[in-house]
Amino acid sequence: MDLLIRTEALQIQSARSGSDHVVELAGELDLAGSANVGEELRRVEATDAREIVLDVSRLTFIDAAGIRVLLEAETRSRSDSGRLRVTQPQREVKRVLQLTGVDRALPLS
Repeated sequence: MDLLIRTEALQIQSARSGSDHVVELAGELDLAGSANVGEELRRVEATDAREIVLDVSRLTFIDAAGIRVLLEAETRSRSDSGRLRVTQPQREVKRVLQLTGVDRALPLS
């Protein structure tokens, strides 16, 4: 995986995996990192990847700005036959996604 962004709170890695593209987030997705995540998701959406897999297995925190980025990506994905999937959220992150209804808009696995 290519390391794209590494800040004190967030790390973004991204790589092609067969016909899919995996974007891995580690650390905290908050206001400070949400623009970087949004940029990377838009960049990957412009490729010919069949599916975009957002691996959040190492994400420990997400706030409203992070949720907004996910929902914006889901909206764009919906017009492109649902190419975005979120995988492996930790318990705390999964709970936030459930409380906010993101789990109903985006497939979680």
